[in-house]
Amino acid sequence: MKKILFSSVLLFSAYKINAQKVYSVDYENQADVKVFVVQYENQADLKVYKVKYENQAGFNDGKWYFTQYANQAKKKIYFVKYENQADLKVYFVNYENQAGWRNASKKALLY
Repeated sequence: MKKILFSSVLLFSAYKINAQKVYSVDYENQADVKVFVVQYENQADLKVYKVKYENQAGFNDGKWYFTQYANQAKKKIYFVKYENQADLKVYFVNYENQAGWRNASKKALLY
C-alpha cells in the first residue's frame, strides 16, 4: 500500500513540475522563448489554449497557464512584433481539444 501511495505522489509531483506554466516578460532579453502570434492556424508551430487554472496546464501540449509571477513559470516568453524575430509561432485556439503541436521539431523550445 505504501508503495502505491509513494508512486502516486511521485507521479503527481513529476506532472506538477513539468506543467506548462508560462510568464510573459516585458523585455526580450528576459525571455527563454520569443513568440509571435500568427493570424491563421496553419501558420503556427503550436496551437495554444489558455487554461484558467494552474492544475489544468499540460505537459508541452499547448495548454498554457499564464502565471502571475516569473518565478512561478517554467518558461518565460516574450511576444515579438515581427514573425522573423520569433523562435516559435503560436495560434490561440478557443477549445482545449484543438491545442497541440503542428511542427514537432520546435518542441524542444518548451522543455
